[in-house]
Amino acid sequence: MLYSYKHSFSGFSAKLNSTQATALAKMEGVISVFRSKTLQLHTTRSWDFVGLTLDNNKVTPLQLAFGDDIVVGMFDTGIWPESESFWEEPRMKPIPSTWRGECVKGDRFDPKTNCNRKLIGARYYLKGFEEENGPLSMSGNPEYQSPRDFLGHGTHTASTAVGSIVKNASFFGLGLGTARGGAPRARLAVYKICWANEEFNSVCSEIDILAAFDDALHDGVHIISASFGPRPPMLPLFETSAGIGSFHAMQLGITVAFSAGNEGPDPSLVTNVAPWSISVAASSVDRMFRTQILVDNSLSIMGESFLPTEIKGKLTDPSMYFEHGVCNSDNYMNESKSAVGKVVVCFSTDGPTLIDQAVAAVKTANASGLIFVEPMTRQTADVEIVPTVYVNFEQGTQIKNYLFESPSLPRVRIIPTKTIIGKSPAPTVADFSSRGPSSLTPDILKPDVTAPGVSILAAWPHDTSPTLSPSDERRVRWNFQSGTSMSCPHVSGVAALIKSAHPRWSPSAIRSALITTAYTRDTTSDSILAGGSMKVADPFDIGAGHINPLKALDPGLVYEMKTSDYILFLCNIGYTQENIHKMVLPCPGVDTSCPKVPKSNTNINYPSITVSNLKSTMTIKRTVRNVGHKKNTIYFASIVKPDGVEVFIWPRALIFSWFNEENSYYVTLKPLKKSQGRYDFGEIVWLDGFHKVRSPLVVCVNTTDDSSDSIARTSSSI
Repeated sequence: MLYSYKHSFSGFSAKLNSTQATALAKMEGVISVFRSKTLQLHTTRSWDFVGLTLDNNKVTPLQLAFGDDIVVGMFDTGIWPESESFWEEPRMKPIPSTWRGECVKGDRFDPKTNCNRKLIGARYYLKGFEEENGPLSMSGNPEYQSPRDFLGHGTHTASTAVGSIVKNASFFGLGLGTARGGAPRARLAVYKICWANEEFNSVCSEIDILAAFDDALHDGVHIISASFGPRPPMLPLFETSAGIGSFHAMQLGITVAFSAGNEGPDPSLVTNVAPWSISVAASSVDRMFRTQILVDNSLSIMGESFLPTEIKGKLTDPSMYFEHGVCNSDNYMNESKSAVGKVVVCFSTDGPTLIDQAVAAVKTANASGLIFVEPMTRQTADVEIVPTVYVNFEQGTQIKNYLFESPSLPRVRIIPTKTIIGKSPAPTVADFSSRGPSSLTPDILKPDVTAPGVSILAAWPHDTSPTLSPSDERRVRWNFQSGTSMSCPHVSGVAALIKSAHPRWSPSAIRSALITTAYTRDTTSDSILAGGSMKVADPFDIGAGHINPLKALDPGLVYEMKTSDYILFLCNIGYTQENIHKMVLPCPGVDTSCPKVPKSNTNINYPSITVSNLKSTMTIKRTVRNVGHKKNTIYFASIVKPDGVEVFIWPRALIFSWFNEENSYYVTLKPLKKSQGRYDFGEIVWLDGFHKVRSPLVVCVNTTDDSSDSIARTSSSI
């Protein structure tokens, strides 16, 4: 026995052989038995970009007005408690009396000095990691057997979500500004469930994750931020720690935000797709880190980098040091001379070559710098052990042609990076951000929303290098990171503000507010673009759109997910009435039986509407609740029809009053074209003159018979 989960749900983790596991699965009262897996971990400008500014002299800034009474639980790699991001905010109230958590003592972590009114909880979970990787003390890595963070990921995400206000934060002068989390006055509880292995990769055991959920739900957190997930293919929801833990959190009124994954830009690789949690995509902000490359003072190229100092050297083709000109350490020609004083130009298409491979290769050759050439749609600058500038293929081709035409190696000078704000259209979906449709629940749109996740500056452990490389001697207090791991805590921070402003709102109401107020236009009022391509982003890239915290605090209408919605969903994914009765908390008047005639998951009261298999006319029901300040109001419908689909809404007006705060409407979809497997997009918007309540409408028309297709697609199968 490793853990007994008893606080918030019933279960345990133990070492079993396959025969024992099979026998256990057949026992009465057992809902699921599954093998524990290892999961992956998937700022200064970003909060200004989303509208939460601190320079408003007329009113108390929104980030300071709410959050004091909210506890955000971070499931990650731990915390660096000495960071200024986790100091107490001025005039912070005592710890909420409802808090039942604790700070656990461990290696270089003393609760008496490291915890305060800001950092009010810190636990760590090691049994699953050690069962799969051996004792931490024997692994030879510098990890701390405590809540203290070595990898930096947890410190970064925690400061993004709820970090205190810190002025003059920067990475060697880059990104200089006032750092803070989305809810800087909110309380922080840390649950360390991910650890560094010998290669400094993160390892997150599902055994430990479930233990963290069990404790967090008992401790009294209000929001959980979880920037981790499995790689596809997806397993059934109740055979994953994330699916089980977030379901029980939802039942207790706790909102859970997950990262959508970093498997983009290919479709159907989005993870964390349960309808009771929030799945967050990643996109850019309007900040660039422009770095000028001067070749012989005659060719000037502007790239992206995090380069605080000037680099000088000779421009060099990789074929001088690597076989076939492929920038890979395995291709390094050992008999060649060192590349000291050289700046190597590497193309991502040669090999092909990933950025990590190119960096490792030029470091092996002792080069002074790297110019990495990749498509403009995939460019995301990162902090590297070797000074690296990212350029696109047009620029890279100019550099390569100049190099080939030069009689000798040209001199190259790379000017220190400059931070440029407000000159680039944003947001743009990050190329790495995982896309829908969901391979597990195709009638539930995932991701739900997108948020800043590219080049996010946030707190970092003071004893950890910014690249995690043992040879990197730099030490920083702030570091740049990119990923849906960074976008997830942005949503968690906003969710904390919403929960503080509306304490009685359920997780589904908070999710609805985020979804229906999201926007789909960039800073130039044009459509948001999808990184990894040249196309306009669609709901599979960004969900409903980019989060808008100010609007989400006053969404007008919300789509509540009631227990009956989750029961319908569980019925559709194959759970029996007996199992559902065990999973769903008792609620007066709630029928846990499955309908005799199966209903589609499209009828679940989700804020977005997705129909993955429209063969003939169908009608969908949605119910909204008025949460606006005006109780007597009328909302009128506006429709953007998906191509080839007729859309009817009844009624076209929703009348609310003090005595009628809920209304239902019906959407009838009629296919007008012959099509197979093609998704089209529209939207349904309810307007009252002040609020704009927008729901994405995603429809796949399947009206062309294909007898050769042996796989029957149904909206209820997973």
